Amino acid sequence: MSKKHLHNQAAIPLAPAVFKKPQMRPMIAEYVPKKKGVRNDLSDVVVVKYKVDPNEIPVEQQAGSTLPLMEIPGRDIEADEDYNPFEHRKLAHPTSDMDTLIHLLKGSLGSGILAMPMAFLNAGLYFGLVATFLIGGICTYCVHVLVKTSHDLCKRMQKPSLGFAETAEAAFLSGPPAMHKFSRLAKALVNWFLVIDLLGCCCVYIVFVAKNVKQVVDYHAKESEWFPHDMDVRIYMALLLPLLISMNLIRNLKYLAPFSMIANLLVGTGMGITFYYLFQDIPSVSERKAFAGFNHLPTFFGTAIFALEGIGVVMPLENNMKTPNHFIGCPGVLNTGMFFVVSLYAFVGFFGYLKYGDVTSGSITINLPEDEILGQSVKLMIAVAIFFTYSLQFYVPMDIIWKNVRHWFGAKKNLAEYTIRIAIIIMTLCIAVAIPNLGPFISLVGAVCLSFLGLIFPSVIEVVAFWDRPNGLGRFNWVLWKNLFLIAFGILGFLTGSYVSILEIIESKE
Repeated sequence: MSKKHLHNQAAIPLAPAVFKKPQMRPMIAEYVPKKKGVRNDLSDVVVVKYKVDPNEIPVEQQAGSTLPLMEIPGRDIEADEDYNPFEHRKLAHPTSDMDTLIHLLKGSLGSGILAMPMAFLNAGLYFGLVATFLIGGICTYCVHVLVKTSHDLCKRMQKPSLGFAETAEAAFLSGPPAMHKFSRLAKALVNWFLVIDLLGCCCVYIVFVAKNVKQVVDYHAKESEWFPHDMDVRIYMALLLPLLISMNLIRNLKYLAPFSMIANLLVGTGMGITFYYLFQDIPSVSERKAFAGFNHLPTFFGTAIFALEGIGVVMPLENNMKTPNHFIGCPGVLNTGMFFVVSLYAFVGFFGYLKYGDVTSGSITINLPEDEILGQSVKLMIAVAIFFTYSLQFYVPMDIIWKNVRHWFGAKKNLAEYTIRIAIIIMTLCIAVAIPNLGPFISLVGAVCLSFLGLIFPSVIEVVAFWDRPNGLGRFNWVLWKNLFLIAFGILGFLTGSYVSILEIIESKE
């Protein structure tokens, strides 16, 4: 066909029907939570794409209109129930129940066990025994509350797993509308209390290592002419600085694993030898106070919760399990592990105080004989183990801090990270030098940080998360009243424990 013919064909006017304006009708769109899309009345599905930072909780977003691309979490209860977060967890190396139990014991059995005899000194022999199991039961229950709430929020958010801070943020996002604006604050508070708690533990570790090493060195330096005798414990702390810096410039957790294994072996051996000393020439129980008095209870509370509270390790362990529904079952990994931990802590506290009475120190190792090789070896073994534990304890707060500040430094990230690491290590050393009294320091860290992390935050998270759910607070709002009691208990422990600990620290300086 020629071009001319084509031109003539194009010039032919089209029929009037072709120019008839098509019938237009409004399209009503409806968001479908299960399909993550929008359905209209023509049965078309528009696939909705939205950006979600894998480290953040998705929030309600809009596309220039009043149609939300993502609904406020937790409003469609049927959609929540259809989602099983455990089926969506993609884990390269999931842990078995036994592996998780071992990790839970390792994370909970820290240096706090060595302070339990001092806790019993402030409570009394029999009252301390009952109160230790009571506080251990409350701490375990609060972990149950946190994990159960996290599982429910995973369903609402349709995320496979949530950490402690993410659970706090998700609770405020899916709670009453008035609470949504506080979601970022809730996440930040949990993170920063974790940072303060773990760095506080690092300060305690420095004091602990310095005091144990000082005892051994002082004994052997008595007859030495060239080595100064009875140096101030602060000098020993300062001498630790180069070693602490060199250890904590290691950024990869994998390279710290061998030190963790060595620390576990040293602690196990040291505790075995400590038990040997505790059961030699045990005095009668009638020689010890059954109840130490109400004025010492805040110190007991702070020390006991410092020793028993391991809530910081719970969510990472549960999130990495092959069978996470076994974590809080009956008996469950959590109940089994915490029963063993609380029993061991009560055992050490009871017999440690029974053995040494009113001269019980902030760490039971300091009470061991200075003039025996076996006693000296325990002090050095535990000191080395706690020194290695400092690096593992330092890893988590440094990771949280670095994630929040790394965007400030552009191309000089490596230099900035090493500088921040060294600065934080020096800060923990300065705090330890300023407060070398181990007992009140342990009580202060427990009262300030762990009252919030272990008691107050889990209770607040549960109340906010279930506030406007159907029957979320139970019959007669018993969930609300129960959590108000736990919050009040945590606040009372925080205020009294902090006040008494600070007074003791000031008095010891004077």
